[in-house]
Amino acid sequence: MSLGTILAESGFASADDAFAAFEAWAWEERGLRLYPAQEEALLGIALGSNVILSTPTGTGKSLVAMGAHFTALAEGRRTVYTAPIKALVSEKFFELVDVFGAEQVGMVTGDTAINPEAPILCCTAEILANLAIRDRDADNPAAGGITQVVMDEFHFYAEPERGWAWQVPLLLMRRAQFLLMSATLGDVTELAADLSRRTGRDTAQVTGVERPVPLSFAYEVAPVHEVVERLIEDRQTPAYLVHFNQSHAVEQAQALASIRIVDRAGRDEIAAAIGEFRFSTGFGTTLSRLVRSGIGVHHAGMLPRYRRLVEQLAQRGLLRVICGTDTLGVGINVPIRTVVITALTKFDGERMRRLSAREFHQIAGRAGRAGYDTEGDVIALAPEHEVENARAAAKAAAKAASAKGGKKAKPAKKKSPPQGFVAWSEQTLEKLVAAQPEPLVSRMRVTHAMVLGVIGRGEQREGEALATMRTLVFDTHEPRAAQYAHARTAIGIFRTLRSGGIVEVHEDAAGQRLLRLTVELQANFALNQPLSPFALAAIELLDPESASYALDVISVIEATLEDPRAILRAQEHRARGEAVAAMKAEGIEYEERMELLEAVTHPQPLKELLDEAFEAYTAEVPWARDFQLRPKSVVRDMVERAFGFRDLVSFYQLGRAEGTVLRYLSDAFRAIERTVPEQSKTPELEELLDWLGELVRQVDSSLIDEWEQLASPDPEALDRARELLGLGAGGAGAAEAAAAIAPPARSVLANERAFLVMLRNALFRRVQAAAFERYGELAELDGPRGFGEQRWRDALAGYYAEYDEIRIDAEARNAGLLEIDRSDAASGQWRFRQVLLDPAGDRDWGIEGVVELAESEAEGEPVLRIERVAPLG
Repeated sequence: MSLGTILAESGFASADDAFAAFEAWAWEERGLRLYPAQEEALLGIALGSNVILSTPTGTGKSLVAMGAHFTALAEGRRTVYTAPIKALVSEKFFELVDVFGAEQVGMVTGDTAINPEAPILCCTAEILANLAIRDRDADNPAAGGITQVVMDEFHFYAEPERGWAWQVPLLLMRRAQFLLMSATLGDVTELAADLSRRTGRDTAQVTGVERPVPLSFAYEVAPVHEVVERLIEDRQTPAYLVHFNQSHAVEQAQALASIRIVDRAGRDEIAAAIGEFRFSTGFGTTLSRLVRSGIGVHHAGMLPRYRRLVEQLAQRGLLRVICGTDTLGVGINVPIRTVVITALTKFDGERMRRLSAREFHQIAGRAGRAGYDTEGDVIALAPEHEVENARAAAKAAAKAASAKGGKKAKPAKKKSPPQGFVAWSEQTLEKLVAAQPEPLVSRMRVTHAMVLGVIGRGEQREGEALATMRTLVFDTHEPRAAQYAHARTAIGIFRTLRSGGIVEVHEDAAGQRLLRLTVELQANFALNQPLSPFALAAIELLDPESASYALDVISVIEATLEDPRAILRAQEHRARGEAVAAMKAEGIEYEERMELLEAVTHPQPLKELLDEAFEAYTAEVPWARDFQLRPKSVVRDMVERAFGFRDLVSFYQLGRAEGTVLRYLSDAFRAIERTVPEQSKTPELEELLDWLGELVRQVDSSLIDEWEQLASPDPEALDRARELLGLGAGGAGAAEAAAAIAPPARSVLANERAFLVMLRNALFRRVQAAAFERYGELAELDGPRGFGEQRWRDALAGYYAEYDEIRIDAEARNAGLLEIDRSDAASGQWRFRQVLLDPAGDRDWGIEGVVELAESEAEGEPVLRIERVAPLG
């Protein structure tokens, strides 16, 4: 029987009755007896207390959260579950749907809302923070009527960039009951006292619990492959090899491919589970080979669908070894027997340092699977030079032992650590094992979104808005100096919005000062970057009649986005390589080349215009100087080069950063769609938006429209959503579960307007290559389908006998130069004719051929077969 059914059929006279009903359900339906810590936490919830549950991984915090939701619903209250990442939120959403019923559970993310008024709401911490800011009136100070808050992975409270979202609900939701959960909270005495003061409730601390699956720790002075071979032999897998560098994780996985990780039967089982999963070229080819050998890779630079694949295979116990970063430590339910930490130091963005106690225990806590293992193992590896020195010493000792005549063997020469190396040792491990996680540090931030949320839509009394901001600024867990800094930031943001014309102040008939937004924004408008108000002003400077207007709007928005450093480094590297080659060809001396090279950077379109506009803007809004304008060209570069996703990754050699590329393109799509006012979107910009959105969806739909599949809470829709999210259908058998790994690919023809832009881009890339006579590139594009290098050379020889050049300017990209004949679509083909724009304007040459629709569907991009490049007619 589900908890939803129990709630529907039973009435509980007291909280004790509800607790007893839940305890009985856990045993009868799940076969679980509550641990003492779980009982203590749930009794605290039943008595109306806040609870801080800081117990090790594997002690059943998820069951406590479920019991808390049950108690809230039994009392007729609304409850929310929040977590740091969407994957964990969606996983919990489906779990709660299975237990309470679809009508009782909703989910809200930054993308969309599913059943948002449900009694149980699942959302990320930022969503809950924004709800708390929005719904704060005196009669209903708890967001959306929520009177219970379950916050998972609460140690994110101390994250520098996101910690504010965990603190805001504590500040504003004073009538709510809180359940704060994490395995690594440290001393929470002050937090508990502060929470009691704010909410008027007792706060129970449930800490110091022994793990049901104890951990053993070891320090190994041995190479990785020897450690892995021993773990496989001793049946101590699955093993997770933790690296703090993405490329090191991939390299280690490839190095381990020479070891026999799984037998023939295991490889067959993996192949059957993968089924028709689509691996793209580049890193996808590498990952396919690795996972079929029983080795996974997991890091944030991977495409989301690849990470989900590895997680699913690991959940089924099919992968014996996973090489990755610490991304697997954030709540995702992947069973791990042994954690191997390859280093006890990491680069934190500024310097190399040793792991903190919290970081170490968060990673180590993944070891040992409740219900599977009697213990978990955590192994820290010695530095590489220490391993080599130990092997050399052992070799020298063996040589000395075998020496005759008492001749003393020469001692082994020790290898020194690399320059700047931050050392660690067995003593470092022992200190980390014994250390408690560091106390949580407040990371409050005041942002544009926060100030806009306080002002809200419609009119807001200035006094009420100021009172809320005072709470958010001066009632935080920050030192007084930091509070004053936040106050200055809030004032600066308000001035920016007011000077930018976004907010105005006026008085009503009673003399009350009111705040209101002065512009009518679309429902999903998001000033989600600090310089978004500047972007709105900069777009007004552009000429909508200009041939480059659509690309210029994209450049304005790109200048306000965070820099995707991996892409920009690759662009700069490519630009400098090309610049050096050109300077060498011109005979420029080395010293001068090096001096000139300093000025070469990644593409920065409109930099001069944007810098001048920003200078004028900051003259009126000096506070905006605290932020940096970042002109760049990623989306625009793709359009101008007629690149698809694979082309961009290949051209800049970004195979190990595909996920970074996709996230940036997804962010750019959202920012353009939501920030550019509707009246500023021309048909060409709308087409480019369609193209960009479809391009992202074809690579991995999860970043844009996976939530759209959850529009209905009915079981069929939810099972379909499970497939898209890679979570498996509820109660599915083996066949259905296998299908969940490889959900049906999205049809590239579903959005015909976006497909036509892709088609124009594919053809314009050929036009560009022909214009520069890059025959190797043309052969790579069309040689596999019969139009190789020599055919291109012969065809273009005829063109260049008549004309000096092929134009590739804005006019040459005109959609009217491409003709499509769909009359043969029933046979799976479109015919096309791409007119070449010659300098005389005769337009009497073109590229003709067919679009293979079935192959395009399979590839997720237009597949062309060139038939002729010749005079038209």
